Amino acid sequence: MSFRAAIALFSLLTPGFAADPVLEGVERIWGQAPHSAFGDLLRHEGRWLCVFREGVRHVAGGSLLKDDGKVRVIASRDAKQWESLAVVEEDGVDLRDPHLSVTADGRLMLTMGGSIYRNATYGGRQPRVAFSRDGRTWTAPRRVLREGDWLWRVTWHKGWAYGVAKYGSYGKTEPGNPRRADLVRSRNGVDWETVVETKVDGADETTVRFLKDDTMVALMRRTWGERNTAMIGHAKPPYREWTWKDAGVFIGGPNLIVLPDGTMWAGGRYFRSPPNGDPVTVLARLTLESYQPVLTLPSGKDSSYPGFVWHDGKLWMSYYSSHEDRTAMYLARIQVPRK
Repeated sequence: MSFRAAIALFSLLTPGFAADPVLEGVERIWGQAPHSAFGDLLRHEGRWLCVFREGVRHVAGGSLLKDDGKVRVIASRDAKQWESLAVVEEDGVDLRDPHLSVTADGRLMLTMGGSIYRNATYGGRQPRVAFSRDGRTWTAPRRVLREGDWLWRVTWHKGWAYGVAKYGSYGKTEPGNPRRADLVRSRNGVDWETVVETKVDGADETTVRFLKDDTMVALMRRTWGERNTAMIGHAKPPYREWTWKDAGVFIGGPNLIVLPDGTMWAGGRYFRSPPNGDPVTVLARLTLESYQPVLTLPSGKDSSYPGFVWHDGKLWMSYYSSHEDRTAMYLARIQVPRK
């Protein structure tokens, strides 16, 4: 019996033993631009869809073109051979951090940040959305919410799109509230209303998902002074009263998935010791009280921002990394322990 098989058998026979996830394979799926990053993963109508930003480097501006930063959509039937379906772009705008979801009426929805540069310097931002029936033809990016907002990721639940929109950065802030973050919702992905202000200091990139009992779970990056450890939040409908727990670690590009058995897995950028050094992408066990990194993906330097899909009894995880010759997109297949 192999060592891996012995561990698996031991985990089944030993009460309370929490087996670690096993990385079954990882492949680079796209890396044609100098910098391919900030992606997301979706399985829709029998095929895989992956989106990400293509650019020259991590951010535009400076000596670069003011609109450096386009969104590429790629697809695959077998998660091995990938083709480019579309490139979504907007003149004069850095489109970044694209995320995929499916609307209540079955359309694909693309949520993006839109950063604007004036005279090669940062000049503001506003979220964009685009829609498609087939992944190839997309509506023109449309501005939503207000200038200065960033609607980072959207999750649809019972006919509503939910997300956290942070407001305030690079000189555009509310007095006494440097990083306001609101839970917002929409019926159509275009017209949004505020549910509640989260009132978390340093609120930043946030993913929300739902448990079977309609509890909303949030995993939130924090970036403000010394308050840079992530927060785990949860709330019951109508999602106005929240309980927050400090995760104790920094998480860049936080994402989470709720599996059919109710277990939660999460991931993002993680700095191993010493602090603020050696950034890697990790998979973590998640509860309403804790975030525990348990698997380090092949990664390094500028990396993270995972997308998750549960398919064929496996956890599929997209992410970007710069540990090889360039910053590129990767797809990992992971066996995770279940209840």
